Amino acid sequence: MEITRLSPDDEVGCADAVGLMNAAAKLDCPEALLPTPRGYAAHLKHGWDGDPGQAFLARDEDGVAVGLLGLHTPTYDNTHLAWVDAGVHPDHRGRGIGSTLIAYGEELARELGRTSLGTDNWDLPKANAFSLRHGFEQKAIEVNRRQDIAGLDWSVVDRLYDEAAQASTAYELVRVAGRVPEEMLDGMVGLTASINDAPKDDLDIEDDVFTPDRLRKYEAAQEAHDRKIYRVIARERSTGALAGHSTIVVERERPHIAEQHDTAVDRAHRGHRLGALVKTDMLRWLRDNEPAVTQLDTWNAESNTHMIAINEQLNYRIVARVIAYQKSL
Repeated sequence: MEITRLSPDDEVGCADAVGLMNAAAKLDCPEALLPTPRGYAAHLKHGWDGDPGQAFLARDEDGVAVGLLGLHTPTYDNTHLAWVDAGVHPDHRGRGIGSTLIAYGEELARELGRTSLGTDNWDLPKANAFSLRHGFEQKAIEVNRRQDIAGLDWSVVDRLYDEAAQASTAYELVRVAGRVPEEMLDGMVGLTASINDAPKDDLDIEDDVFTPDRLRKYEAAQEAHDRKIYRVIARERSTGALAGHSTIVVERERPHIAEQHDTAVDRAHRGHRLGALVKTDMLRWLRDNEPAVTQLDTWNAESNTHMIAINEQLNYRIVARVIAYQKSL
């Protein structure tokens, strides 16, 4: 078996990587939202916010892709940490390929001076046993939920919006498509940092550090993925302070797919139903502006009961649970 770093310019390699992911998901999590080869290449080149990771493809002696390793070593914050993700094609499991990839990723992390290693897997008995066997400890549970936009009861959305609007009369909503205006940038940076209040459970991670440059790089990375950004922002009428927001992206390559990237409310403005307000207004905006969207995916820590309660009212269903692990190097 040969392990080589995958370039975002390697069209064949990216297609092989996505083919492997699809084959694995067909067995492990058939409803998983996976990238296209084009989207995966953009991920390798730009990452989520201009801080891309690396990928390594394992091929057997016949050149067949049998395993895939992802490695992300954050540079904006959490510079003690590396995340690895190892996937093996179902036809080639049980041969030690996954163990080889994890060891390869761990060695790379050590060489880069990282002192903590994280990984995650679908909540499946064999996958959990694999992570535990390699010295990882369970630290958190993340849940992927999906909203069926096409089957949404809009009377429920409108009712929740009206109730939230009545509780938040001191605020107005601002809709922003694409990049946030320059005059709102600093306020948006502070508001984005509110995500640090979301549960971290037992993970040994620091708060994310947000800056205007990082926010602009996030927008540029999403544009490079050919996604359109939509933001609904709650702004306090009396002060102009940005108090809460919901951010989603809509794919252009697959225009029926939307992803929830962030929903957060500044702690000084909580208790006014702003989370429900921005999420329901976002749905109403999507209905008018992106009629092709039929599904909206979101991720939450299983312990984030407040946000989950809002999502359940909006008819989200669970697609999968993911267990996050970590160990000291």
